[in-house]
Amino acid sequence: MKGPLGQLMRQAQQVQDNLKRAQDEVAKLEVTGESGAGMVKVTLDGKHQARRVEIAPAAMQEDKEFLEDLIAAAINDASQKLDVLSKEKMAAATGGMQLPPGLNLGL
Repeated sequence: MKGPLGQLMRQAQQVQDNLKRAQDEVAKLEVTGESGAGMVKVTLDGKHQARRVEIAPAAMQEDKEFLEDLIAAAINDASQKLDVLSKEKMAAATGGMQLPPGLNLGL
């Protein structure tokens, strides 16, 4: 295609390629969340799958409910960090262009 429509189609393809690359990068990320001043650390991958859980010996001295809360807080911390990184990578891939919710450009 030639003209403005052809240029628009090329730009859309480039954005789609950039988004795919960004998604692949996000999937390879590992992010660690912490709670209790580092007593519990949880590492998630880019697909929000737990890869590692570290519990300091001092945390084992606490009661069960407190430890469970620390684990949940560390998971939430890692998940929030991952969401921020994902949004940053996607914004970079689209050049800051806001895409409508639900628009996946074939991904």
